[in-house]
Amino acid sequence: MPSDTTEPRQRLFFALWPDNAVRRTLDEAGESLLGKRIKRVPAANLHLTLAFAGSVTASVRHCLESAAGAIQVAPFDLTLDHCGHWQRPRIAWMGPVHTPPGLWSLVGSLRTVFETCGLHVETRPYQPHVTLARKVSRLTNDTPITPVSWSIRSFSLVESVTDPRGVRYQRLVSWALEG
Repeated sequence: MPSDTTEPRQRLFFALWPDNAVRRTLDEAGESLLGKRIKRVPAANLHLTLAFAGSVTASVRHCLESAAGAIQVAPFDLTLDHCGHWQRPRIAWMGPVHTPPGLWSLVGSLRTVFETCGLHVETRPYQPHVTLARKVSRLTNDTPITPVSWSIRSFSLVESVTDPRGVRYQRLVSWALEG
């Protein structure tokens, strides 16, 4: 969608947003895996990204919201039972060993939403994960993690806001999964 480059923009992405119990469990898993000395992602920012839209105008946001509201995917359960580390961009993460079909379906539907709204569709394979910490050189803890069970009943459009205290994420709209 063509747009005026002077139009205000928001940095947006679609995500699975954990409830307080899952968020607490993820935060505890991060502490267990990384210890207290490594600065972890703040508990309030823990989420699982589904699709990253980037910096978009109000008209593109409206298109994203309209198209996402039409997605039909049944609720599903997700188990985060694997942790890992990516050298670049130096991220420690937790994700599923087996990705449920419902998650694949939701991500595929969001890629269609991006095409509908004129956004770039990611070509790399999707790898679901929750970022636990950034700027991590390596994982040294071989302690097995306790799996985190997460009942997925909705997904959200989230804004990434940078202020003097750092980055925070704000849920803008959420949609119930039905199907």
